[in-house]
Amino acid sequence: MVVPSSSYRPRNPGHDYHGRGTYLITLVVSGRERLLSQFEGEAQGVLSTDIGRKQGLVLMPLGAAVQQFWEQIPEMQLRHGNKVTVLACVCMPDHFHGVIEVKEPMEWSLGDIIQAFKAVCTSHWQLQNGLSASVNRLVPNQCRGEGAPAWLREKVVRYDTEGALVRHLSQKQRQEYYAFVGRQHRPLFDDNYDDTVCLDERHRRAMIAYVQDNPRRALLRRMLPNVMQRCLHVQIGGRSYGAFGNLFLVRWARKLQVQCHRKHPISRLPYEETEDYAKERSSWEAAVLEGCTVLVTPGISGGELQMKNLCLERGFPLIHLQQEPIGPFWKPERARFEACTHGALLILAPWNLDRMGDVHGIPSDSDYSRFHNLNTLAAEICAFEGEAKIMCDCQ
Repeated sequence: MVVPSSSYRPRNPGHDYHGRGTYLITLVVSGRERLLSQFEGEAQGVLSTDIGRKQGLVLMPLGAAVQQFWEQIPEMQLRHGNKVTVLACVCMPDHFHGVIEVKEPMEWSLGDIIQAFKAVCTSHWQLQNGLSASVNRLVPNQCRGEGAPAWLREKVVRYDTEGALVRHLSQKQRQEYYAFVGRQHRPLFDDNYDDTVCLDERHRRAMIAYVQDNPRRALLRRMLPNVMQRCLHVQIGGRSYGAFGNLFLVRWARKLQVQCHRKHPISRLPYEETEDYAKERSSWEAAVLEGCTVLVTPGISGGELQMKNLCLERGFPLIHLQQEPIGPFWKPERARFEACTHGALLILAPWNLDRMGDVHGIPSDSDYSRFHNLNTLAAEICAFEGEAKIMCDCQ
């Protein structure tokens, strides 16, 4: 089985991870195995179609332990002189989200705290599997035999316990080692983790709300697969895109582009503040209210952004083009996610946007050329008649 690549992004360079701060932490179970929880009814293969009924997660024993270890972090860290508090957490089937606040500067870093948490979770999981703690565990016998890779046999000669051995393996060697000895020897979570640094109090509240809302979002994706599709490769008019949302919108009878310059060509005022924009906006709204019209825009300039937000607020059908790639675990923020649940939104991320060509002599990887090229793609989609061709499986 090919394990999908992680969705982690690099940690924030230059940020002081010893100082005060609040963070949204994401840990992914190795191999995306569903070990922590399951939705009610999922064990019997049944999920309720009544979205109005609150249908939560049922923690598996391992998930309950992980949640308990997270809640014990403040007490455990206080013994080391570190003042932290945990604000929220959720154990999804194959990953974990938690919000943690560092209240005073520490000698430890945030990474030290998270690694300690991961180690406790791994030890508990391995004990559940009948294995002793890795620091005291003997290297499995198969690592000493002729069937083991030569490099591994050489390492075993030097480091005779598994804990010592693993600490002296490169990342590539660890992957080969775990594939050889079996999944139960592998850490519970992936090596890396994702941290999002809190910017202000509003961001803090949004982090906590995101964690608390995660089960509902995941459940909606399962219950509404046709309008919550995530496709890494679809073709529309010969172009390749990543997509999330309702692909049926590409087939709508009438697609209308929303395109605005930043400045009015004559008055040089912001275009969204002019009478010309007001007239265009009225015509776009009227076209939607008449029916059979979906608006298409990257939503970059002020006028485009206003129309994009109006569509999200009122549930108008919208195809939104974005610069950010759509990867295996990508998902939209709350406003666009909610629009997807109603079937009113399709998000498209073009492949190779920065190779589309210069605009007016300005390099294609500049914001200026990206803005124009995204609008070129919006025009192509409006003219396209047919269905989006799915080139790989949707998730």
